[in-house]
Amino acid sequence: MKKITKKLIKEYLKMKLGNDVAWQKKALIKIYEFQTDDEQYRETTFHNNNIGFTGSDAEILTSITKQYLTKNFISPKQQSIVAKKMLKYWKQILTISDPNKLLQCMVNDNYISKADAFIHITANN
Repeated sequence: MKKITKKLIKEYLKMKLGNDVAWQKKALIKIYEFQTDDEQYRETTFHNNNIGFTGSDAEILTSITKQYLTKNFISPKQQSIVAKKMLKYWKQILTISDPNKLLQCMVNDNYISKADAFIHITANN
């Protein structure tokens, strides 16, 4: 039996963000949506609000996101950049995730058992 801790969830999210292209693309869009309108337009970070891309990632990840949203395409090189950079955004992804859906994903990926998920949900309701 696995105790579902924040550390376990962090490990799972980082695994998905580092290896699952669909998760990377969805997370990329979600983090981009956290950027303010002026940050999206200027492809930079102005506001220290602890959401959206970091200052060092804003230009490249905003550019990649805009391209993906308009052309539905990311090159292999861009995908590699996204895979490396999205790992640091696991906490923002956790914050916006539905906890029960996240647990279901963990079960579906055989990361935790159904019983562990049930125990966790029951204990936290």
